[in-house]
Amino acid sequence: MSITSAQICQAADQLQGFVGLNAKTGQYLLRFSEDSFGLDVPAETITPTCEYVWHADEGELMRLDRQRLAWLQEQRIDDRVNLSEPLRVYLRRSDLPEIRAERRRVTPA
Repeated sequence: MSITSAQICQAADQLQGFVGLNAKTGQYLLRFSEDSFGLDVPAETITPTCEYVWHADEGELMRLDRQRLAWLQEQRIDDRVNLSEPLRVYLRRSDLPEIRAERRRVTPA
């Protein structure tokens, strides 16, 4: 079965959790509730994981950032973060360019 870029984008929009930047260490933290971050993570840096993996590109386009997806995979909590097979395929296929897409911001449920 082949995986399309549309399936990869859909899988990225289904990622769970929140990412925040720790101001003291300069490192990103992954949590599963906005309330679970400490005082070292300013509220304005907390973003849904499904938005964290997208970067603004030219104009209205955004690109699906392999480096940020790889960081999520390194956490080894694929089931909790909902890192599914289409995203793992995307990470393995570094021979292909990053996906660029026109998209709207996803609001968490």
